Amino acid sequence: QLQFVESGGGLVQPGGSLRLSCTASGFTLDYSAIGWFRQAPGKEREGVSCISRSGGSTNYADSVKGRFTISRDNAKNTVYLQMNSLKPEDTAIYYCAAVITVGDYARCPSDRMDYWGKGTLVTVSP
Repeated sequence: QLQFVESGGGLVQPGGSLRLSCTASGFTLDYSAIGWFRQAPGKEREGVSCISRSGGSTNYADSVKGRFTISRDNAKNTVYLQMNSLKPEDTAIYYCAAVITVGDYARCPSDRMDYWGKGTLVTVSP
């Protein structure tokens, strides 16, 4: 059974940190670029970050550059999102998603992702 499970969300104060994890079971992430997306209440889903198959390439939304870091451990079939200096506007449900790729590039178009997790809630509030 294919599963893609996020964890690590929760309530944190502004300026705090969280680390999200996304673990796949039933399939390997070795051939996939992985993206983190988020959807805040009343807003459309947006891409946050993407990492290539090897981890050698990454990209970030302008709103999180310098604060968030994406990484992956293919041996553990897991991708991480380290979130520092969190702001109230980071409050959202965070989803990870995988897209099978031929090359090693960090491209994660939301309408082309093959697998999605169910999301984990991050709330940034005093």
